[in-house]
Amino acid sequence: MVMSMNREMTIGQAAKSSAISAKMIRHYESIGLLPKAQRTESGYRLYDDNDVHTLRFIQRARSLGFPLETIRTLLALWRNRRRSSSHVKDLAERHIADLERKIAEMQSMVRSLKHLAHHCHGDDRPECPILDDLAG
Repeated sequence: MVMSMNREMTIGQAAKSSAISAKMIRHYESIGLLPKAQRTESGYRLYDDNDVHTLRFIQRARSLGFPLETIRTLLALWRNRRRSSSHVKDLAERHIADLERKIAEMQSMVRSLKHLAHHCHGDDRPECPILDDLAG
């Protein structure tokens, strides 16, 4: 008996193997990040090792904060063995710049909130510079 190197598994097994919920697997399938699953005669989805590998790729890209449309592009580049790594690097560098901009914005928010919290007495008085600033 020859064992298949690309075993079939249910959505629950694929979810466990990829650390992605079944709900998210169905979502990724519905938006085309993951190819439509094969179905059993009774309608159950079947996934193989390649699908799980793709799900892990998506999960890692999501953990790095890439937006879904960029992940779609990264998946296409990953699948294309004739790709140029310069395109991948360009996507990564643009994402880095976006993350750095968001970090700077969040650091500014923290500074503003710290300033407001420092000037709030935090006692029984009704005056509150935090609320005044929000209402401003």
